[in-house]
Amino acid sequence: MSDSEPAPSLYAAREPIFPRRVSGPFRNLKWIIMAVTLGIYYLTPWIRWDRGPSLPDQAVLLDMANRRFYFFWIEIWPHEFYFVAGLLIMAGLGLFLFTSALGRVWCGYACPQTVWTDLFILVERWIEGDRNARLRLHRQKKLDFRKVRLRITKWITWLLIGLATGGAWVFYFADAPTLAVDLVTGNAHPIAYTTMAILTATTFFFGGFAREQICIYACPWPRIQAAMMDEDTLTVGYREWRGEPRGKGKRTAGSELGDCIDCMACVNVCPMGIDIRDGQQMECITCALCIDACDDMMDKIGKPRGLIDYMALSDEANERQGKPPKNIWKHIFRPRTMLYTSLWSLVGVGLLFALFIRSDIELTVAPVRNPTFVTLSDGSIRNTYDVRLRNKHGEERPFQLSIVGDPSMRIELEGLSGDTVDVPADTSFLQRVYIVAPKDAGPSNTGSTDVRIWIEDTSNGDRAFKDTNFNGKGN
Repeated sequence: MSDSEPAPSLYAAREPIFPRRVSGPFRNLKWIIMAVTLGIYYLTPWIRWDRGPSLPDQAVLLDMANRRFYFFWIEIWPHEFYFVAGLLIMAGLGLFLFTSALGRVWCGYACPQTVWTDLFILVERWIEGDRNARLRLHRQKKLDFRKVRLRITKWITWLLIGLATGGAWVFYFADAPTLAVDLVTGNAHPIAYTTMAILTATTFFFGGFAREQICIYACPWPRIQAAMMDEDTLTVGYREWRGEPRGKGKRTAGSELGDCIDCMACVNVCPMGIDIRDGQQMECITCALCIDACDDMMDKIGKPRGLIDYMALSDEANERQGKPPKNIWKHIFRPRTMLYTSLWSLVGVGLLFALFIRSDIELTVAPVRNPTFVTLSDGSIRNTYDVRLRNKHGEERPFQLSIVGDPSMRIELEGLSGDTVDVPADTSFLQRVYIVAPKDAGPSNTGSTDVRIWIEDTSNGDRAFKDTNFNGKGN
């Protein structure tokens, strides 16, 4: 390129895409997934779950104020964030697994950008008509009453969907019925209104105006997916050895024309606006709508289905020679996918094991080192500890504290005459604890003595402990 020639642009101006309505098994599958995922998203905050009188009754709740995550019968505390990290690892491995086996099926069926874009296109089709009607409206230069009415109706509907999206999101962070009333009456926290405004605007813009641009420019996954795929990955492709040369002429026994009649049905239904007959492209999200469109056309002209289909590159040579492709399960169950499945399962089993063995009572011990020890009036040596007691039950529980170590040491609780403290339901309680050793005892005159602090839930016998040390005067 000469110095006088301008550098090529890395961004192409968006050409609006107006996908045509199509019916078929893959389109029906997308409708089902859209209905299920949107239903889960919008309805989950309203599901109730009885945890007792002192705990929230929302089934799924991110309680930021009290630093809790409630998921039906599971409660995650801040120090148990490894459960969330494990779920994120499982999500990543699951994405690798499905991409390795079936290409970008996440992008084509379950990605939020895809789901909301499908919903927005559905609204657009209801209001403005199918592809040809929307094209005519788009190309119409005159801004008459009908065009203004259709556009405003469409945009208001999109905004309502965006508002419902932002509203559903904030309901995950507070009691949904209470927050809904506060939002309507103007008593909600400004953060709730701000969050809803941001999500409404982004949903409206991403789903209505930036649709495929988000997938091409903003999402990193199209550029990462190549590392997850190989020649055995099943992905949407065009059997050009069967379809070429394409044309609209009459097919006869001696005709040189392939099965593709160049009807453009596959292009017209594509939400990304690409032509799958040009080969694999970064923009393709493998939604398989082109398969439905092509199969429908093959039925009309009396040709076998599958001109556009889920296929693997490794089958191309066999199919060109008229041999049957490899069994679909051999494509799916191969070393790479089995490795991903094993890793995914190991993480899942590990999380379940950790979930079922975790205790309902816990403690942490933080020795107070300023000063390291205190000499009492009778010569005894006293160490101070901040013991945080965690009660994960839905009711108040009595915790009895004791120590195991040198038999001469004794434990005292600040503000209490005995060795038992009542810990409120589903909370952590900070208790100042003293361990005292007589002046002539070994722990008082040595540098450090190991000691174990025990707690016992006297209502059911559950126990937990933490090891620490007792500091004496030394030699």
